[in-house]
Parts: sequence; C-alpha cells; structure tokens
Amino acid sequence: MSRAKKSTTRPPQAAKRTGIVWASFLAAMTGVTGLLALQDVGGAGPGPLAAASIGMLGDRPAEDPVFRIDAALDKERWTGIVIHDSGEPAGEPDSLHRLHISRGLQGLGYHFVIGNGNGLGDGVIHVGYRWNQQLPGAHVPGEAGEHHNRHSIAICLIGNGDRRPFTDAQMAQLVGLVQRLQQRLGIPADRVQLQSDLVPGVSSPGRFFSSALLSEQLLDDRR
Repeated sequence: MSRAKKSTTRPPQAAKRTGIVWASFLAAMTGVTGLLALQDVGGAGPGPLAAASIGMLGDRPAEDPVFRIDAALDKERWTGIVIHDSGEPAGEPDSLHRLHISRGLQGLGYHFVIGNGNGLGDGVIHVGYRWNQQLPGAHVPGEAGEHHNRHSIAICLIGNGDRRPFTDAQMAQLVGLVQRLQQRLGIPADRVQLQSDLVPGVSSPGRFFSSALLSEQLLDDRR
C-alpha cells in the first residue's frame, strides 16, 4: 500500500517508522519521514474469511459475485476506486486482517484483495467484510484520507510493485473488477486512482504496476 518513494538524498538518520495502520506501509517504512494518521470509521466486522473469495471473473452472470453481498449496495457512497499493493511478496487476507488489527484498525482495511499465488491464489479475489457490509475502508492516510476512506473502494494487489510486476492473472482480475464497479456504480475513469496519486511520498502500487494497461481498459463514457 504505502511505500516511500526512493530519494537520492536520504537524511543521515533512519526515518521514523510511521504509525500508519495498514500492511504495505510496514513493508518499506524506513524511507518514510513523519507520521501519518489514519482514522478507521468502518466499524467492527467479522474476520475477512467470513466473506467470499471469487475465482477468475468471466462474463457477467445474472447474479454477479462481486455484488452478491449481505448489505444493500450503497450506490450513493461509492464515487471512486483506489488501487494499492500490499508491499510484501506474499500474503493473504487473514494475515493482513490480523496486521491491521494489531495496528489499531477494526479489521482488514481494504474492500478487495487480489492474490498472486503466494498465500492467496493467483488471481483470486477476496471480498472483504467492509465491501460485504458496505462499510468505509481504512486505506488512505493524510489529507485525502477522510474523503477516500469513506467514498472510495480499496483494492489491494498482493505483492510489492516496486520490486516486480504483478501477475497476468492479477492484472486481468483487477481490470475486470474495476470495470464491473465502474459500470454498476457509475464511477468515471478519472476517479480510478493509485494510492501514489493521493499520498505524497508514497509509491504504491509501485513502479512496476502497469498503469497504461489499466488506463486503456477503463470504462469512460467520454471516449
């Protein structure tokens, strides 16, 4: 998720580890300076594995598994999508959930997690309890956080995008998921953003993330 961008002029002392309460920040905290606060407004929920996991998305069935959730879809809430990476080469929802709780959150901060085969299956989409219950996320720190945590859908790719590209299955699933969310909720292409677009000094989902591949497949009524 949040990782400091590399700099050629690092200060002589190691930068302070931030109190940010979600997974990928921990992966590269030595480059982060200052403390960023994140407030969890989502409310307590069950463990992440209580929600569903989705295999490869194909044609949209009559009952799309992305929207087969317990709560009524809150179309008024969701106005954007933010894409993150976990900052670690391996991981799965339960480990992220426990880590987020240990850092003061009320559970997994993302709405969706997409696996790379190292923990969660390659291309498997985990539907977090926050999406299942239509709750705000806990994934963007700083000034942009208040709006995006309440109104943006958080998608996390397992992996470290500053070290290597994400798998073909992950990217295919990401594109399919984003398109479904855009279509159902009327989210325009310019509201699909990377965490690095929103938080200064953060590189997530990393320099190897294929922004061009995603951008050319976003749904946009203006095209």
